Amino acid sequence: MASTTGHTITVEPSDVHVRAVHDGQVLAESRRPLVLRETGCPDRYYLPPGDVRTDLLTPSDTRTHCPFKGDASYWSLPGAADLVWAYPEPEEQVRAIKGHFCFYATDIVPD
Repeated sequence: MASTTGHTITVEPSDVHVRAVHDGQVLAESRRPLVLRETGCPDRYYLPPGDVRTDLLTPSDTRTHCPFKGDASYWSLPGAADLVWAYPEPEEQVRAIKGHFCFYATDIVPD
């Protein structure tokens, strides 16, 4: 767990079944995501690259910086810009999410 002046981030393994779908097409599905919980933000599921259809994604020129997580890179689909992001070299406190993909919209699939 990392904490800075009231801002906390935790990353932990989860066994929930997570699916990312866009326009009816499954982009990712995982039963081994990492869940990142951050003060003031919704829980985010980071999926291992082997569980993501990277062949459907196109790298974007968009880059953002988070002082707590580092520099993010983005990927798009036709008609859906910057739908997915990852932290290629995250800050040490969230090192576990390195190379994992996060989607703006994911569903928790009941088992």
